Amino acid sequence: MAKPLMAKATAVWLVDNTTISFKQIADFVDLHELEVQGIADGDVAQGVKGFDPVANNQLSQEEITAAEASPLHKLKLKFYAAAAGEEKRRGPRYTPLSKRQDRPASIYWLVKFHPELADSQISKLVGTTKPTIQAIRERTHWNIANIQPIDPVALGLCKQSELDQAVQKAAAKKAAEGGVMSDDERRKLVSTEQSLEMDTEPKIPSGMEGLETFTLGGGHDEEPSREAPVDADSFFNLPAGGGDEDEDEDDNSDDPRG
Repeated sequence: MAKPLMAKATAVWLVDNTTISFKQIADFVDLHELEVQGIADGDVAQGVKGFDPVANNQLSQEEITAAEASPLHKLKLKFYAAAAGEEKRRGPRYTPLSKRQDRPASIYWLVKFHPELADSQISKLVGTTKPTIQAIRERTHWNIANIQPIDPVALGLCKQSELDQAVQKAAAKKAAEGGVMSDDERRKLVSTEQSLEMDTEPKIPSGMEGLETFTLGGGHDEEPSREAPVDADSFFNLPAGGGDEDEDEDDNSDDPRG
């Protein structure tokens, strides 16, 4: 169901100028009934100026009269033939001027952390063109040295639900192709909620890769070798039998040639 322009301001006007029930107004402007009651009590929409839907050709006076006469009557927005199908228009998302400078950072984030996303998906998420995406993907963008990856959700360029939907679509396409995914790719191809629920798997530091099966001194089943204790004489390479050497010196002292 289409909503009127300036829904909350329209609700303020209907509360102030008609006797239509809160439920009827809430259904017409797509607000909660308690929120409309808060408008009547002055707790909600303080300072909001009422927007006349009759003067702005969104609602007829006959509709208001019928709704005041019957609490079960539902207000109907005026139908515009020229506006039929406008909600189905496809194309790049409109990005406000104040946020257009943030688009390269968000594109860089999507290209870096979700390379499986197609250019058309990125273009739809942040409202950009395919040449810009290709330039950042190939690092030929004129300002690539100064671009830092920033989450487009944090920048307000798209909603988290839209990003998760695009990621899930990419995951389904990857699964249909039958490709084998690594652990990092598997985490990238799931939504944020699913990724947070996953158990953290231990990883070997990059500097120790290839040493997973390295052991010291043979296999685990072998008993460690036991060496004989080393005494001081053998350690310092001292000659054995010091007493014989003293006797030789005494014998040499009696030699007349000495």
